[in-house]
Amino acid sequence: MSPATPSTSAFFPTCDLCDIYKGDTSGNFRVLPPVFRSYGGIQKFSGPIVTVKCFEDNSLVKAAVESPGEARVLVVDGGASLRRALLGGNLGLAAAKNGWAGVVIDGCVRDVAELALCQTGIRALATMPLPTERRQEGQRDLNVQIQGVWVRPGEWLYADEDGIVVMPAPHQG
Repeated sequence: MSPATPSTSAFFPTCDLCDIYKGDTSGNFRVLPPVFRSYGGIQKFSGPIVTVKCFEDNSLVKAAVESPGEARVLVVDGGASLRRALLGGNLGLAAAKNGWAGVVIDGCVRDVAELALCQTGIRALATMPLPTERRQEGQRDLNVQIQGVWVRPGEWLYADEDGIVVMPAPHQG
């Protein structure tokens, strides 16, 4: 498999994971709220998490997707801003080309028609045609809170048409 084609062989449906872990009270199994829309060409994806925290500045998002993705999932804490797009067609294409399994953005995207052609999973809150200003601000590889749910680097994310779940390690099933 080429690095530009994220693996879906490790995929496990989110509904099945919720059935298995519905009694988990440890806080290890978490479900993100149903506020994310799908924009990428791949609907089902999973992988280990890399995090970026930025607000209306996509410098670190650009740096991440332009580096080898190794079938990981980039989770971006954009502060739920609806004022600027943190990912557009060029960066979506870079994510697919560099082997990112997916990108989940607590914020906006743009270039929706272009993103739909990208062979990677892309989830975000909404679309916004305005780009960001690149000020080289933000942080990478830290625990972030996405819509009130803690997400940590190295944890595992599963996303499909039913939702997005996060857990400490891939499901062994």
